[in-house]
Amino acid sequence: MANTLMLSDKPRVLIVGGGYVGLYVAKALEKKVRAAGGVVTVVDPLPYMTYQPFLPEVIGGHIESRHALVSHRMHLRETELITGKVVSVDHDRKIAIVRDPDRHYFEVKYRDIVMSAGATTRTFPIEGLVDHGIGLKTIEEAVTVRNKILERLETASIMEESPAKRRALTFTVVGGGFAGIEAVAEMEDLIRVAVKATPRLQQSDVRIVLIEAAPRIMPEITEEQAVQVVEDLRARGIEVLLNTSLDSCVDGHMKLISMKDKSVVDEFQSDTLLWTAGVEASKVAKRTPFPIDARGRIMAEPTLQVSDGDGGVIEGAWTAGDISAVPDLTGGGVGGYCVPNAQHAVRQAKLLAKNLLAARYGKGHIQQYKHKSLGAVAGLGMFKGVGTPMGIKLSGFPAWLAHRGYHGMAMPTIERKLRVLSGWTNELLLGRDFAQLKDLITPYRQFQEAAGKRSKESLEEQERFEAAAAKQKAELEKEHAAKEATK
Repeated sequence: MANTLMLSDKPRVLIVGGGYVGLYVAKALEKKVRAAGGVVTVVDPLPYMTYQPFLPEVIGGHIESRHALVSHRMHLRETELITGKVVSVDHDRKIAIVRDPDRHYFEVKYRDIVMSAGATTRTFPIEGLVDHGIGLKTIEEAVTVRNKILERLETASIMEESPAKRRALTFTVVGGGFAGIEAVAEMEDLIRVAVKATPRLQQSDVRIVLIEAAPRIMPEITEEQAVQVVEDLRARGIEVLLNTSLDSCVDGHMKLISMKDKSVVDEFQSDTLLWTAGVEASKVAKRTPFPIDARGRIMAEPTLQVSDGDGGVIEGAWTAGDISAVPDLTGGGVGGYCVPNAQHAVRQAKLLAKNLLAARYGKGHIQQYKHKSLGAVAGLGMFKGVGTPMGIKLSGFPAWLAHRGYHGMAMPTIERKLRVLSGWTNELLLGRDFAQLKDLITPYRQFQEAAGKRSKESLEEQERFEAAAAKQKAELEKEHAAKEATK
């Protein structure tokens, strides 16, 4: 049975999700709704918004990981903030059920609701994927990938030539969209810098594999540019496998098959598997009474009001961003809907806030969302990029500069822009920071060992060491006995 969370009893605008849409809607509404006698409430499992286009740059070490985040507490000072997860919505009663981090359930009443929970990583039932892979949707994933790359390089540097060393130095990325291409390019850049600083390793020891099921990469750019990017990546030593799918990855054994005839293309061992093969709408969409499309997105009208499925709207319900199916009135969207990207999310958020104020308080007129894409631009490592901003084809340094310029401006809040700019400046002046952070996943290990507690891994390692020592001793005794027998 859900409890009632002790919150303001004022008429509430409940924002489900504090990502691009949630942050911008809350920022635009909090003072105006408060002045009208209401309150804005944001519910999100995380206390910050993640600027996801910067995740590859976090892997590459260009900016500090926290600078890719925008703190809700710092920048939504007049908004009620609930760290939790909306698990269901009863729009007839205007109540959402929220689960907090301790798994307690609460009811939150509202007058208007904004569904902006975004998207999650889309996966497939590939054997071994859930145990061996990692995505690239959160800052924690980006930091983990970065540290694992550096850890594998350090570990491999003290290994003798062996299958284990080759496995440690093999890095696999699945997905040839913007996220995958930017990530693999930043990984190669980071690896090259780190290997150069490690005398016991050579760049030729490293294997980087990009797997894409489609016949081309990055559908957001022209085919000519996509071909050029593939050629550039291959020139940097990255194996780009098109029309290829990951069939299984049990215990790090990668099995790749052709999309054409399902024949086996390659098999190899890899300790690092980064999965960037698309996103899907947050599952909370299916736990609401709102109509959803075949891809699990909440159906929206061009006004960003939730559709009733018959051409009308559901009063008091709004949606935008990756969780929603918003008609693309420019005619350029895939399937007639806006594609899931930050460009649409930010602009939809600003219009949604205006339309909600118009519908609820009569401030202005409700308008339809119509935005022609400004193009796309991607960073491919330091001083390298590709894109079509404003329809202009760019590559190399100009594209890299456009990428940093656009995302530097698009990063929310002046405070965060300055922090990102300071990171870029520090890198230009001082060089790339490729320091590794250890024990992020097991931060209590050293304290527990100091207190006499041995982890399972530590005990297993001790057993392996003792077994190897016993074997070596037995071989030496056997060799000594053989020598004595020949005297």
